[in-house]
Amino acid sequence: MTRILLVGCGKMGGAMLDGWLDRGISASDIIVVEPSLSVARTGLSVVAGIDGIPATFHPDVVVLAVKPQMMDAVLPPYGRYTGAVFLSIAAGKTIGYFTRGLGDALAVVRAMPNTPASVRRGMTVAVANGAVTEAQKQICDGLLAAVGDVAWVEDEALIDAVTAVSGSGPAYVFLLAETLAEAGIAAGLPPELSARLARATLTGSGELLRQSSETPAVLRQNVTSPGGTTFAALQVLMGEGGFNGLMTRAIAAATQRSRELAG
Repeated sequence: MTRILLVGCGKMGGAMLDGWLDRGISASDIIVVEPSLSVARTGLSVVAGIDGIPATFHPDVVVLAVKPQMMDAVLPPYGRYTGAVFLSIAAGKTIGYFTRGLGDALAVVRAMPNTPASVRRGMTVAVANGAVTEAQKQICDGLLAAVGDVAWVEDEALIDAVTAVSGSGPAYVFLLAETLAEAGIAAGLPPELSARLARATLTGSGELLRQSSETPAVLRQNVTSPGGTTFAALQVLMGEGGFNGLMTRAIAAATQRSRELAG
């Protein structure tokens, strides 16, 4: 039995909550703090603020899923739960941010999920401070795994690059779908058909990549006949000023911005 206090239940918090309930965590072991009180799950306790939490409820995990810009106002009262591990999914908020606010002895796990968590296909990378026990780490791993894959790193500095690759990554994929559809229209396809082709191609290719044991490079080569249509397109995409260089610069820019936001 793991008692969970979920602070904030927007899109990501809600996705995690659904995943926990589907995995068999009892609603009676969860309290959700959500000022809008819009969370509706059978048997679930939802309160507007920390004052609504029963004094008899002692969480094992405090999951912080509020927006980063709200954290300063929300966090301080939760320092009373000194025996819990704090699992944060707030982008840009470092472990040091939480220990400075609530005490050096605080057990903190910082996690960076991404939006495919809403369909249980997320990718989350997490890092724990020295106060987190192995049992607490396993609890957090299980909670994060309810919405997709989980990886752990030892160096918190890597979270900036993680944010750039997987945290922001879905936006790059959606942009590719947009631009692929627009290019199809420019080539003469009807807009509706071009959008359908782009969507189906990206989702189908993603599923093939997930199921295949081959590397992305081998899968790409499997599609590419020497001198064929794919070869002609890749000469542009992989040439000077092409996709490889653009993505490298994009990831570098996002990584740098993540460092700046973390302060």
